[in-house]
Parts: sequence; C-alpha cells; structure tokens
Amino acid sequence: MARTARSKDRAGAIEGDLELLDVSKQFGEHTAVDHLTVTIPQGSFFALLGASGCGKTTTLRMVAGLEEPTAGQIRLGGQDVTRLKPYRRPINTVFQNYALFPHLDIFENVAFGLRRRGVKDVKAQVERMLELVELGGYGARRPAELSGGQQQRVALARALINQPKVLLLDEPLGALDLKLRRQMQIEIKRIQTEVGLTFLHVTHDQEEAMTMADTIAVMNAGRIEQMGSPAELYDRPATTFVANFLGQCNLVRATADAAGDDVALSVEGRRWAVPAGRSSATGTDVWVGVRPEKLRLTPAGTPVPEGVNAVDGVITDTSYVGVSTQYLVRVPWGQELGVFEQNVGLEGPLQPGAEVSVHFRPAHGFVLDADGAATAGVVVEDQVGAVA
Repeated sequence: MARTARSKDRAGAIEGDLELLDVSKQFGEHTAVDHLTVTIPQGSFFALLGASGCGKTTTLRMVAGLEEPTAGQIRLGGQDVTRLKPYRRPINTVFQNYALFPHLDIFENVAFGLRRRGVKDVKAQVERMLELVELGGYGARRPAELSGGQQQRVALARALINQPKVLLLDEPLGALDLKLRRQMQIEIKRIQTEVGLTFLHVTHDQEEAMTMADTIAVMNAGRIEQMGSPAELYDRPATTFVANFLGQCNLVRATADAAGDDVALSVEGRRWAVPAGRSSATGTDVWVGVRPEKLRLTPAGTPVPEGVNAVDGVITDTSYVGVSTQYLVRVPWGQELGVFEQNVGLEGPLQPGAEVSVHFRPAHGFVLDADGAATAGVVVEDQVGAVA
C-alpha cells in the first residue's frame, strides 16, 4: 500500500491524523496523563518514549479504547472516537506477548479478523500478508513451531490484514533477545514504510525508538518533555531530562554571558563558547552539555586544535568495548567526564593515571538552563538499548 497525498476533511483536520486534545487520565488522586495534546500525522511512525510510570502505556490504552480519558478528546481523521468501544475503532494493537491462538495454524491466526467479519475468500489476503512479513510458506505451522521473532511477525500480519488506520505497538519487542530485537526493529520499520499506515509505538527502550520512529515524544510524569526527530532530540535536547534519558551526557555547570553569534561561557575560570543557536537557556546559570562521543583526548603537553573548548584532566577509568574505548576523566573541579573514542588506530587505549586534555568543538555542545537537575532522566535500572 503506497503512501498517498493527504487531504483535509470538513473539520479542517488532516484526513487520518490521530489527535489527542488536552487529554488527561486520573486513577484516584494519581494523574497518569496530564493535559496531553499531540497530533500524530497519518502514515508516520511515532514513538512515545519514557520510563515506567510516565503515562505512555495509559496513553496508548486510551487511544485503543481500553481506558476512557478523565478529560479531553481523541480524534481520528477529524472524527471524535473518545467514547467509542475498542471494536468500533479502526485501530489494532500488537502486544508484547503476541497473543496468538496456539490451537490455530499461522494461516488461520492471520485470517482470524477477516473470518470474524464474515469475509469468505481470505486466501489471497492472508498469503499477501505472510509475504509482507517474510513468512510465505509458513501458513501450515503452529505458533509453537516458530521463533519469537517469527511469532511477532505473525502478530503484525494479523493486525495489518484488518487494514486499520492506526496500528498500536505496545512494547512489541520486549520479550526478544538483544540481537533479534535489533533485527525486528529494522523489519518493523520496513513494513511500516511499505504499508504506509500510522504506527504508534510505546517503548522504554531509547535505541528502539530512535531506530524505528520518525518522531519521538519523550514523556515524563504524564507530560511530553520534548518532541522531535531522533537526531534533533539527541543532538539538541531541550532539558536535562531528555539529555540524560536519550543516552549518556556530560553536563558541566557554567555562567553564560550575553550572546552574539556565540554564547560566551565561564567554566571554573575557563572561557568556552557554544553557538547561540544551540542554546535554549534564558538565564545566566546554565549547564553546558556534550555527548561522550563528541569529546576528544589529547595527551598532556600536546597542542589541542585551535578554537576548541578544553580542560585538563586525569584518566580514572578505561573500558575497552571493541568498537570504542570508554574513559572517565577527572577534571580540576572534581567532576568525571565520560569520553568515548573509536578504536580506529593501532595504538592501545590510554591507561588510568594518564594526564590528558579533554576538548570538543563548540558546535558539538549545547546549553540548557540550570533549573533542571544534572541527574534528571538518568536511567538507573537495566539500560539495555540505551544510546551510547
């Protein structure tokens, strides 16, 4: 199914867009979703990303009709679906546990929705769906005979054959091992691109969201902290929460002076600069952020490149992880900075105790207001899938 030009309906909404308008959900005194407003364009791959308890799954359940909003409205293509029963919504859901029927073969699992609607001739549609998910010829097998990844593809085929306007993905890859999960990320994105349907994906896995989604909304405490493309969120986070949740980040306290083309920064007596366009700060008390892979190390006594932001330090830890070496470097004010360097040379990694200069190009930094805590968004639980 190819993507088609989008047209507006009579109400002015884009036909097929999913809109959540000032949606809230309370469970007793607990607010799970707090005045959420977002438009998900038709045909897009949209991810709600956040830690457990942030409200992302509750949001998905409200879209599916499994929970009713306390306040607000949900619209699909301009139609109010807020109070519609789940089976009356042109929306299907793929769950983490697949929910396949073990007593039915793969063909009948995929055909189930069609047969329930009274469709008699299902063969061509089922075979087309099985080919789409690269399971042609598997129709006679039972779910127990398939791998986890294959079962997930069957679940996708069963949902897609009903031609929903929106497909909801509720932590769909959580039960798979890491290698298979990464393969399925690519496969699901391929399928979404081919069918052109709106996919709304809920996940706590940063790498999964960034690999698959066109747009990510990072949720925190029932609200959207920041929304944008994966590259925008990673390279230009708007808050310390987003900076830390999407991978690892060094945040250094600084004082900002008046900005021209660059924001002049005072960092423990050192003068740094970051382009004004990479600053979202409104005050003078700020954080300077830089990702570990943007930092470079130069042995002490070796000149650093002209125009970089630099500080001397001592390596306190070295971890060789194959494609890169990860360092911790203690700087004069006691903070340890993380540095990731690709292993592209023949020389071995620098060892703890080595004196170095840490530096980065001004265009690789960003500036945030210091009202956000330096540890906001830091993932302290299982970090499988975190962006390095």
